[in-house]
Amino acid sequence: MPEITMPRLSDTMEEGVIVSWLKQVGDPVERGEVLAEIETDKALMELEAYDDGVLEQILAAAGARVPIGTPIGIIGDGSAAAVSSSSGSAPAPAAAPVAPAVRDNGAVSDTRSVPVAAVSESVAGSRGTADRKKTSPLARKVADELGVDISSVVGTGPGGRVIRQDVETAHRAAQIDTPPPSAPAPMADISVSAQGDYEEIPLTGIQRVSATRLTESKQQAPHIYLTAAVDVTELFGFRAQVNATLAPTGTKVSVNDLLIKAVAVTLRSNPSVNVSFAGDKVWRHRGIHLGMAVATPAGLLVPVLRDADRKSVSEIATESRDKAERARERKLRADEMSGGTFTISNLGMFGIEHFTAVINPPEAAILAVGAGTDELRLHDGQVVTRKILRVTMSADHRVIDGAVAAQFLQQLKDLLEHPLRIVT
Repeated sequence: MPEITMPRLSDTMEEGVIVSWLKQVGDPVERGEVLAEIETDKALMELEAYDDGVLEQILAAAGARVPIGTPIGIIGDGSAAAVSSSSGSAPAPAAAPVAPAVRDNGAVSDTRSVPVAAVSESVAGSRGTADRKKTSPLARKVADELGVDISSVVGTGPGGRVIRQDVETAHRAAQIDTPPPSAPAPMADISVSAQGDYEEIPLTGIQRVSATRLTESKQQAPHIYLTAAVDVTELFGFRAQVNATLAPTGTKVSVNDLLIKAVAVTLRSNPSVNVSFAGDKVWRHRGIHLGMAVATPAGLLVPVLRDADRKSVSEIATESRDKAERARERKLRADEMSGGTFTISNLGMFGIEHFTAVINPPEAAILAVGAGTDELRLHDGQVVTRKILRVTMSADHRVIDGAVAAQFLQQLKDLLEHPLRIVT
């Protein structure tokens, strides 16, 4: 009988979490039908069937964290499911080599092994609840613990499913709406270092992978940092002109969109920066594929804008906005977050003026962008107020020399200070 195994759904994936089963034991299955939703280290993905038949066994329940290649279900001709049904009880095979960790957007509540029979019974038993309202197993558990009526919670997960985060949001909202007591009881003097005086929040899959990869990046890649102060007064004015021109189309260009285009154009002139370290050689990438760091509830994701140097500013604006929104909703495909050759991380919208970023391997450089602030400058012999923005480049010194990085920043600065060149 064909086994359903945990597939590799991204280039960095080592294990996946089963968010939900969309087919149940005994259901007919056709090749290409979606069997389950899988959370990888990057996105929520759909697991499709490769064979026709009947789903005879579920070997890993919703919430289980499963290594790549591990069986999670079995598709057969239906005879096993029929035998189980006629006997009035499910078969009791040995425990599957899986360590379930009931998860929902990265939350973990248990890491103990569970017998397959118990797994199948749990999945079947939750079917009636799912028919009434789509909810994840962990969301129901958290709702019970917090005393939240899950039927009143609005779901933001796939297909409107109620997830753990929705339940916690509803619980917080209820606490805010509840008036405080008139005479609160005095608080005990609890030391911060007291045992158990903290909230344990498990890392999401994205956070765990990011922690590993970025730690390796700092340990293995000798970072060199260069900062340039850019006068973006004209850039801000140019953006206003571009948006006025694009107003009939409904497209709006941000400063970050212009930065992306400017970086892409500068990389085209400086191919020595568009590289990766590969042991005893250097990979010089032909395509300029820019990653843009996006903060999401589950952790940092980096959608990639492929061939950014060949796209217009309006195309970059449309694509970057779409991918940023889908990144926050965990709807990006794995291929939309892989293959980057250079990353831009912008924290200017938070008022951060200057910071350094960790290189996103296997890339060799990342640009940290701060906020544009008003500063006094000497301009044409007069003290005037100018809009100044600082960018800091982190480069892998094994493949990018300081002079090469400095030349890149110098050209980028010149381009941003003469923005018409960005689109010509």
